[in-house]
Amino acid sequence: MHEVTAPDSLSATQPFSWLGSARRTLQTEVEALGALAQQLDGALGQAVEQAGKLMLDCSGRIVVSGIGKSGHIGRKIAATLASTGTPAFFMHPAEALHGDLGMLTAQDVLIAISFSGESDELLRLLPVVKRMGVPLITISRDDQASLPQLADVALTLGRFPEACPLGLAPTSSTTATLVLGDMLAVALLEARGFTADDFALSHPGGALGRRLLLRVGDVMRRGQQIPQVPATANIQQALFEMTSKGLGMTAVIDEAGHIVGVFTDGDLRRCLAHAVNLSQSVSSVMSTQPFTVTSELLAAELLAHLQQRKMNGTFVVDAQQRLQGALNLHDLLKAGIA
Repeated sequence: MHEVTAPDSLSATQPFSWLGSARRTLQTEVEALGALAQQLDGALGQAVEQAGKLMLDCSGRIVVSGIGKSGHIGRKIAATLASTGTPAFFMHPAEALHGDLGMLTAQDVLIAISFSGESDELLRLLPVVKRMGVPLITISRDDQASLPQLADVALTLGRFPEACPLGLAPTSSTTATLVLGDMLAVALLEARGFTADDFALSHPGGALGRRLLLRVGDVMRRGQQIPQVPATANIQQALFEMTSKGLGMTAVIDEAGHIVGVFTDGDLRRCLAHAVNLSQSVSSVMSTQPFTVTSELLAAELLAHLQQRKMNGTFVVDAQQRLQGALNLHDLLKAGIA
């Protein structure tokens, strides 16, 4: 146990300060991380490298276990590993004693987290873990406790005061454990050559995943939703098509389905300003060099193109310039790209 003295915030002669308490907590935890950083130059650094190599060579999964606050931190570490290219999951030690130990295989690596290194639930698992030949990595405050003594690699945090003024609630120690887990996850990410595209594959529902995965073909309008008129159509027919499809533009296509031009709201306003007869051929007033894209373009890249050109939408074509689809900024916003 740490020797604890009452901080100023608990003194009867001074009023309590929310900000003062917050600053002391932050400073205490920053100092703990500083002490952790200093240890990387010694035995802890060597142990981190050994643990990282053990995890990198693992043909199964990284199984993280811990009880209480260490368990909560363990869940976060497992989640970070899993989302950065290292298959991992959390196993509750109490549940493991009653059947969940079947989750563990001989091809896995077990990370057991206990600041004291004496958690009974974890210690009771170790005979089976050792019998299975599962490599064991421990995270604790020193290497003299029971758990690290049985480890293949013991990661030692060191002893430092908790931010809790009673010295009881895990605060600095859980922060240091979480940072140590992040060290391993990030090092493994770099060692594996894990990319932003890889990250997106494990986060398809997130904003980053959508930006890195969704392509124009995934969000474009197809078939009857595409505004299009033949090159023989007049301006009035093009106007009706634009109005019915609600995209503020229509493609003009030839008999083979190739896009030969685009007629937009802007083109219509210019026609009205110059009193152009609406029975006139749309081909005479359309834009003959429209900006088009292919379905394989990332939707996020299209958004950047549209913003740069100050356009609201575009048409999608194949390699032969045949019309395939259409979309506008609203479609991209609805897909969660912007």
